[in-house]
Amino acid sequence: MEPVILTTERLILRPPAPGDARAVLAACQDPDIRRWTAVPSPYLPEHARTFVGVYVPEAWAADTEYVFGAYLAEEAAAGGPERREGPFVAMLGLKVRGQDTVEIGFWSVKEHRGRGHVTEAARALCRWAFTDLGAARVEWRAGVGNTASRAVAERCGFVQEGVLRQALVSGGTRHDAWIASLLPQDAPH
Repeated sequence: MEPVILTTERLILRPPAPGDARAVLAACQDPDIRRWTAVPSPYLPEHARTFVGVYVPEAWAADTEYVFGAYLAEEAAAGGPERREGPFVAMLGLKVRGQDTVEIGFWSVKEHRGRGHVTEAARALCRWAFTDLGAARVEWRAGVGNTASRAVAERCGFVQEGVLRQALVSGGTRHDAWIASLLPQDAPH
C-alpha cells in the first residue's frame, strides 16, 4: 500500500522518514519505552536509521504493518489555510494479524505524555483500519502492568478480553500480556 497521511484536530499522522531518525533515537532512550516495547536496548543510532529508512517503507510496501509518527499540527503563519508539522509526539502502528485483523501498538515521547495525543492518534488509526483497511477487529496487547497503555486502549473503547500467558518478549524475557479488542460498533466516532 502507498503510505497515507491522516490528520486529527491536533495531530498530523504520517509514516516516519529518514529525517525523523534523530527524534526516534532520542525518544527511545526513555527506559519506559524500552521496558514496555520490543525496541532494542541499548537503542543506537543505527536502530533508528534502519527503522525509519528500511523497516517502515518495507512494511508499508508489503502490507504487513502501517507505521505512523504523530506530530503536533501547528497553524501556518499569516493566516494560511494549511497546518504545518510540529514536534514528534508518538509512534503508532497497525500490524496485520490476519485477513481482517490488525493489532495496534503505540508509545509516546516522554515530554508529551498525559496530553491525550496517543488516544487521539489511536482513535484515528482505528477508524482508518475499519474504513480503509476493511478490518473487522483491532487488537491491543500490552505487558501486564502497563497501565498507561491500558488507559489509552480503554479510552478508545477497547474491550478487555483477558491475559495471554508469556505472550510478549521484552529484554529477552517472556511476559504475560493483556489483550483487548475493538470492533467497528465499539469504536467512538
